[in-house]
Amino acid sequence: MKNLRPYNQRGVTLLELLVGITIGLLTIAVAMGALMVSRGVSGTVTDASDIQQQASHAFRVIGMQLRQSGSIKLKMSATKMESDTTPALVGEPVAFETDFTDGTNNFTLATDTLSGLDSPGAGEYKLTTGYRNYTELVYLAKDPTKPLDPESVLRNCLGESGTPTLIQSQFVLNTATNELRCAANGQVQPIVRNVANFQVRYLVQSAAGTGSPNLRYVNATTVGAPGTPGWAQVFAVEVCLVLYGIEKINLPAGSSYTDCDGTTAINLTTLAEPRNRRVHMVFRNVYQLRSQGLTG
Repeated sequence: MKNLRPYNQRGVTLLELLVGITIGLLTIAVAMGALMVSRGVSGTVTDASDIQQQASHAFRVIGMQLRQSGSIKLKMSATKMESDTTPALVGEPVAFETDFTDGTNNFTLATDTLSGLDSPGAGEYKLTTGYRNYTELVYLAKDPTKPLDPESVLRNCLGESGTPTLIQSQFVLNTATNELRCAANGQVQPIVRNVANFQVRYLVQSAAGTGSPNLRYVNATTVGAPGTPGWAQVFAVEVCLVLYGIEKINLPAGSSYTDCDGTTAINLTTLAEPRNRRVHMVFRNVYQLRSQGLTG
């Protein structure tokens, strides 16, 4: 009987297999770590970009209303008809310059044009802005025999036209939902989300009669209650917003940012949800009013 020679077996030992698995696991762990770091950095960058866009939108909406406060409806003498014998006016005084009535609607200086509250309650607002609404002949008539109805091109914070005489917008932070809300024409809508703080200060002039006037920052309480003459002396309004992101990030214990008042440090690691360990950014802008305290 012919003897069969056993086949030679080739392969890896158990030790070699374990070493290969260990190296593979280490490679996967390093790759996963790099992926998580990349994901965290990408999320933080996306958060920062989104926050900046939100702030830009908020300041654009608020700024459009504040810059219009105290605006003047031009009535140039060059546009008067020859048959119009009334005195030539450079501009009709409106908004900050005077109260007025058109027989049906009244426009009150301090209450309707600018006012604010440091700690608004339910149904109240941190900042209220208003200015005169008026209509103009905006489009050319396709048929010259048919007159056009004048239209208003002015809009409030919700993009709507106000009453026939007043465009008014009111802003407040809803602390329950962390939304900056705008109220206009009886409607209240959020315009920015993830808002941690919304603060307003006012620049007023003092010592105007001394020949050496100066401007100082004050809060709404110092200016006076809504409707008082102090609001006519406001030259500019400073708005501060604190916005936060949605991505939770790893932060060292004690990480903080400085709040709108410029002194209070807010600990990011001890904040309650949904703000805990999120990116927070502080934005500040000053809007000079057209009236510049003219009536003051």
